Amino acid sequence: MALEIKNLKVEVEDQLIVKGIDLTIKPGEIHALMGRNGSGKTTLAKALMGHPKYSIVEGQIILDGEDITELPPNERAKKGLFMSFQYPVEIPGVNFANFLRQAYRSIHEDEKREKVPTPQEEMLEALKFRNMLKSKLKLVDLPESFLDRYLNEGFSGGEKKRAEILQLAVLQPKYAILDETDSGLDIDALRVVANAIKQMADETRGYLIITHYQRILSYIEPDYVHVMMNGKIVKSGGKDLAHELEKHGYAWIEKEISQ
Repeated sequence: MALEIKNLKVEVEDQLIVKGIDLTIKPGEIHALMGRNGSGKTTLAKALMGHPKYSIVEGQIILDGEDITELPPNERAKKGLFMSFQYPVEIPGVNFANFLRQAYRSIHEDEKREKVPTPQEEMLEALKFRNMLKSKLKLVDLPESFLDRYLNEGFSGGEKKRAEILQLAVLQPKYAILDETDSGLDIDALRVVANAIKQMADETRGYLIITHYQRILSYIEPDYVHVMMNGKIVKSGGKDLAHELEKHGYAWIEKEISQ
């Protein structure tokens, strides 16, 4: 049981951005991926999730023993992969609660149904789901009225990031890729988001937390920290590595690998 990234190379518009990544994330593990802007972190994340703009030219993505390298994003999600976005997209006219319901059904329910539910059964399921959403809202400190808004439309930066973590709480994936979830958050919003992630961290789920800074890692203690430069992971270590980066930046690693 693991998310295995094997010698992954990714092109964007015919330019090689990710240049051979090997990484294994097991359930129960929290991995932090750090690096400067332009190092390839987000490209790696989007390639893992199957974004069509990001072409895998070499390597494999193995999820619990199954090669998902060629699967579309929705099939990867059904297999247990999730990604929260650095810049969540606003979708006017799409009710947030309905979006969550349809996403949940697509991943967890549709293939298990033996028959089409009656209108009464559908109503009862919708009510049950709404009650579940209410309990999850407490994790991210959002009011119930939030569910009746359009997806990300008019949300503040902090609300968008909380909405992403709410999706994580609802969909319950096996492996979660969190792309700069701390970006743009004030200290209170960061604490809420980090505490929600901590509460969901257990032996059933693996995390890859992508970040520039150590600050979110002050709340969520990683098991492993990896540094990415120029499309490659150039250094890995424990939580102390994140503290070293906070104190001294990345120049010492550049010097170390150039020797």
